Amino acid sequence: MKEAVAILCAGGPAPGINTVISSVTKIFLQNGFQVLGLNGGYKSLFSAEPAFDYLDFEYADQIYSRGGSALKMSRYKPKDDEFKVDFFRRNNVKILVTIGGDDTASTANRLAKYLASQKMDVANIHVPKTIDNDLPLPEGTPTFGYHSAKEEGVRLASTIYEDARTSGNWFVVSAMGREAGHLAFGIGTACHYPMIIIPEMFDKTKITFEKITNLVISSMVKRRLLGIDYGVAIISEGVFHFMSDEEIIATGINFTYDDHGHPELGNVSKSHIFNMLVQQKLKTLRINVKSRPNEMGYELRCCRPIAYDLNYATRLGLGVYKLFRKGVTGCMVTIDRAGEITPLFLKDVEDENGKVKPRLVNINAEKVQLIYRNNLHFITPADYRGAKKFVQNPEEFDFYKILNWNETES
Repeated sequence: MKEAVAILCAGGPAPGINTVISSVTKIFLQNGFQVLGLNGGYKSLFSAEPAFDYLDFEYADQIYSRGGSALKMSRYKPKDDEFKVDFFRRNNVKILVTIGGDDTASTANRLAKYLASQKMDVANIHVPKTIDNDLPLPEGTPTFGYHSAKEEGVRLASTIYEDARTSGNWFVVSAMGREAGHLAFGIGTACHYPMIIIPEMFDKTKITFEKITNLVISSMVKRRLLGIDYGVAIISEGVFHFMSDEEIIATGINFTYDDHGHPELGNVSKSHIFNMLVQQKLKTLRINVKSRPNEMGYELRCCRPIAYDLNYATRLGLGVYKLFRKGVTGCMVTIDRAGEITPLFLKDVEDENGKVKPRLVNINAEKVQLIYRNNLHFITPADYRGAKKFVQNPEEFDFYKILNWNETES
C-alpha cells in the first residue's frame, strides 16, 4: 500500500484553505503519495467510519483559488480518550496535515504527543489559518486568510461609512475576532473610522458595556464639536470574552441559553447589543443622534482569497512537504522574514494546559498607538467646555480617563 498524507480542516472557514489543500495535494502526489481528504474534521478522523476522499490533481487544480473549504469542516474538539490510531494504520498515513486556528492547533498538539506515545511513525504539521490573525506566529507574520477577510471587510465597511456620510447618521459595526481585535483594528484603520474598540485597549481597566458605550458617545460628541454629523464605530466581538454572564444578561437582550446556563452569543447580533446600549444612553443624555447596527463576520470568511493569500497559502502548503522530508513534526509551518519555510513547534507556544496561546494586538506598539492617539475622534480635557453643550460631565466621556491611559504618552 502506498504511503499516504491525510488533510483535515477544522474550526471556521478562511480564504486560502483550498489553496493549502490544493498545494499539499499536488506536491505529495508528485512525490508518490496517496492524498486523503477528511470531511468532518477531528470528529470524522476518530469515528468508526471516517469520511474521506482520495484527492487527485484534477480536484486540486479546480479548487485552488476558491473561497470556503472543499473539505467539510467541524469545530468538534475530541478528548484525549477519543484518540486512536486505527485510521492511520489502516491507510498507511505517514503525515497528518491539520488546517485551522488555535483550537485546531491545540488538538493537533495533543494528538502529536499521543501518536508519539503509541510509537506511531506519523508526522503532524499544522497550517495556521484564521481570519482573526490570533495564532502566535513570529512578529509581523499573519495567519493566512486574515488579509483577504480584511480586504473584503474594508470593501463593505467603506460603503457603510459612505452611507453614514450620505445620510448624516452613525453606524455601530461589530467585527469577528474572539479574544483578539486584529480584524476590527485593521478594518477600522483602513476606513478611517473615528472610533475603534478592541479588547486589548482595556489593558489598564476592566471591560464593561458602560465604558464601550461611553467611548462611542465620546466620538459622537467630538464629531459634533467638529461640525461632523456622521460616523462609524467598529467594535470587536472579542470584548464579550472578558465579560461575565451576569453583565451580558443585564443588557436586557432575550438570549437563548446552552446546557450550562450560559447565554448563546452566536444566536444574537453583537452590533445590535452595542447599538441598543448606545441609543439608550443617548436618550438618557437627550442627545439626538441616530445610529444603526451592522454585523460583519460570516460574509468575510468564505470570500475568494486575494493574491497575497493565494501566494502565501501556496508556499505554506509546499512548505509542509519540505518540513516533512526534513523529519519535522509537532509544529506549525511558517515563513520567516527572509521568506524561508520555518517550523514553529507547538510545544513552544502552549500554555500550562497544552493549549496554544492566542496572539493579541500589541496595544503599546507604535503602529497601534499612532492610530489611537492621532486618527480617532474622542473627547479630551481640551474639549470639556464645548462638550458641556451635550453632556453634563464631559470627564465621563474622556477617552483617556475611560481607559486609564496617560494622555501624554505616545
